[in-house]
Amino acid sequence: MVGLGVLVLVGAVGIGVVLTRGGAIPTAAQDRPGPVLLVPGYGGNRDSLAGLAERVRAAGRSAVVVALPGDGTGDLRAQAAVLDDAVRAAVDDGAPSVDLVGYSAGGVVVRLWLAEHDTARAARRVVTLGSPLHGTALAGEGGLLVPGACPVACTQLTPGSTLLTEVDRRPIPDALPWLSIWTDDDTTVRPPDSARLTGAVNVALQQLCPGAVVAHSQLPTDPAVTGLVVRALTDAEPVDRTPTGCAR
Repeated sequence: MVGLGVLVLVGAVGIGVVLTRGGAIPTAAQDRPGPVLLVPGYGGNRDSLAGLAERVRAAGRSAVVVALPGDGTGDLRAQAAVLDDAVRAAVDDGAPSVDLVGYSAGGVVVRLWLAEHDTARAARRVVTLGSPLHGTALAGEGGLLVPGACPVACTQLTPGSTLLTEVDRRPIPDALPWLSIWTDDDTTVRPPDSARLTGAVNVALQQLCPGAVVAHSQLPTDPAVTGLVVRALTDAEPVDRTPTGCAR
């Protein structure tokens, strides 16, 4: 594990080339966008991101919704390994980089992948939507109310879990643009600003659109949110400060 952390750090500062089972992983360059990989949330429902993927494609980018293993409620590290395979396949197919969009628990999967896999060197930009990066009280309550009803991923999303504590010790690379968006109306991720991440551009939707009422499940389809996602992925310069204005 320590060795992988060193490799990720080396990739972040742009020194050397990381070798993986399929060959060399290039350092992502902002002027060389590759495919966009979208990672579903808890339960692995790919349909939840189908519309957003189409919106990204309409903006001229290639987009793929990653299929998570099993029913999407298993070990988040196993899910990160599947994302790693998807990145490896894209790079082997000639992609110069990848952009990541993680919805809900999918954002935690993206963060795990970045922290624990050497292919993270290929990450160009990251956007997360309503991601419980520091856990959600709902996960802890699920186990308390119905013992045994909280699968592995649910347990890992409990605030203060071993997995979240470990990944919190690993800051995101300084050179990696990351936009984290959430809605104050979220009753699935509690508190909603569990999506806030040090080093990222953190945006509560209501900060831009006062009075907007958007539930957790509506984040991938809300026009303002999808507009922010597309801007973050397609603008020549990544979002480097809090966006302003709902209309824009």
